[in-house]
Amino acid sequence: MTTTKVLISGASVAGPALAHFLRRDGYEVTVVERAPDLRDTGYAIDFRGAAFDVLEEMGVLDEIRGHDTRMRGTTLVDGTGAETGRLPAEVFAGELEVPKRELTRILHRVTAADVEYVFDDSISALAQDDTGVAVEFERAAARRFDLVIGADGVYSNVRRLAFGPHQDAVRHLGMSGAGFTTANHLGLDHSGVLCQSGSTAIYAFSAADPDILGVSLSFATASPELDRRGREEQERAVREAFAGHGWEAPRLLAAMTAADDFYFSSTCQIQLDTWSRGRIALLGDAGYCAAPTSGMGTSQALIGARTLARQLALAGGDHPTAFAAYEAELRPYVAENQATGRKGAAMFGGGAVPTGS
Repeated sequence: MTTTKVLISGASVAGPALAHFLRRDGYEVTVVERAPDLRDTGYAIDFRGAAFDVLEEMGVLDEIRGHDTRMRGTTLVDGTGAETGRLPAEVFAGELEVPKRELTRILHRVTAADVEYVFDDSISALAQDDTGVAVEFERAAARRFDLVIGADGVYSNVRRLAFGPHQDAVRHLGMSGAGFTTANHLGLDHSGVLCQSGSTAIYAFSAADPDILGVSLSFATASPELDRRGREEQERAVREAFAGHGWEAPRLLAAMTAADDFYFSSTCQIQLDTWSRGRIALLGDAGYCAAPTSGMGTSQALIGARTLARQLALAGGDHPTAFAAYEAELRPYVAENQATGRKGAAMFGGGAVPTGS
């Protein structure tokens, strides 16, 4: 009996989680990642509900709990810095919040011995037939796999190649934002501060490292087009959005330019009629991103990975049956989370703070 070979695109959360479960079930797994190494940027992420069961099943829950940011809540301020209210920690941190880099490192470590990781490369072409999928890479030699799974985020390369252009699936929810870190000049201690004004919002927080201030500068946008532009243009858009703002805006804008961990993203959802095409399927944000305002991105990724692996096992490797069962089981959960994401985006009127996901 031959071993089923699976290629997963994306080494963030969904990809390594699926790799763990597939290796446990006897699959031969390769994970390809465009970045040259594990990604070290991103907001803290939180876990809710059944995601804890997945982490427990993977044997990493206790270790992940050890990286709890222990956030204590968020202070609301106006444009002068005067306090106007407070939000409990659960609003942004869920039931458990950890730095994303820590989760990524843990998932990679527990899979690296049995999973082939290929960094600094990406899929350039996919061609499937009745017996497998021929895959071409930007750098490595072409290879053949039985199944290909896209777990490569909102702008999934696998989805683009197998399902169609991004604009067919990406639904913009009206806001974009820059994230970066700087020195904790606000003296925050496991807490955050939020200054919202019209269609803009500044969220600053300090969690695991008391010397570091995490910053989000969010603002209303008509499309996610800026996501695909260069940093210079993204920074220009942020500056224009926050021109004339008071409180800490000028200082944070200066810190943004100096930051070496700057990243930019828009609040979007992925909506597709199907999550699979033949031997190719989508997982996590690549197939059904609910938007950061749902707070459920990481939980969806983990639950989706376990669900997909379980359905493949139940179907005895019959991928059409497994993919259909995976989608049927998960769609109601995703639909609920996407509704929450849309409500969250509408509530902030285009100036939302990117919550943990």
